[in-house]
Amino acid sequence: MAEEADARVGRPAGALAGHVGYHGYDLHADPGTHRGLPSPYLTFIVTFGTPLTMRAPDGSLVTRDVAIGGLHTTPETIVHHGRQSGLHVVLDPLAARALLGRPASELAGITVDGDAVLGALARELHEQVGEADGWAGRFAALDDVLCRALAGSGEPSVAPEVRRAWRRVVGSGGRVPVRALADEVGWSERHLGQRFRAELGVAPKVAGRMARFDRARRRLAARALAGEALRLADIAADGGYADQAHLTREFGALAGCSPTRWLAEEIGNVQDAATPGEAP
Repeated sequence: MAEEADARVGRPAGALAGHVGYHGYDLHADPGTHRGLPSPYLTFIVTFGTPLTMRAPDGSLVTRDVAIGGLHTTPETIVHHGRQSGLHVVLDPLAARALLGRPASELAGITVDGDAVLGALARELHEQVGEADGWAGRFAALDDVLCRALAGSGEPSVAPEVRRAWRRVVGSGGRVPVRALADEVGWSERHLGQRFRAELGVAPKVAGRMARFDRARRRLAARALAGEALRLADIAADGGYADQAHLTREFGALAGCSPTRWLAEEIGNVQDAATPGEAP
């Protein structure tokens, strides 16, 4: 069948700005699979119409109405039967305590049912999104529930040193050495690594790898969607990779395929959400 896609980007309400990005999608295509790629953000999916079906680590299929996933270094496999419909919330891991009531480290490497994290709020959110009138109503439902979660949080804030180190990693696209990060925040590399992992679930070096990959694949997707030449060597050089071969190896490790294969198989799914703090 011919693929049909309705994708929208939402603007989070004031209190949520900088913490989350919104992307709504309603895709109709031949049945198949979709890769959920590693990135420096947590993933929060609220479905409508059809639930999300994911392949678990043991190979079984798990169906979820609301799914929340932490930072991960291997691709997730989403199985669909011709339609995928939902809201994708891109969540800054530094906001996990405030919005989810726990540090991002507790979700590292896993994806769980939303009610395991947010309880009744997740079920309410799914109901509100399902009953909403159009995209504006669905995004408003996100604002309503997430603003209440933010207002009701009693979690302690993230240590300023960890916050600064994470911002530098993501803002630089993973190009700041760990030693330089440690010097900037006034900690030893070992202490920074321990505190960083305790909060985020990954080491600073791994976070840098994820940030480089995320920036590179977003640039690749943007060029493909604009009908431009891919120029993989340029993307590799701009992204801090040694060469095009290095970028291709990273795609193999983090996406499970080459850059060109990813585009060929995923072009209908690469209309990414704005990242937290980015204008829609």
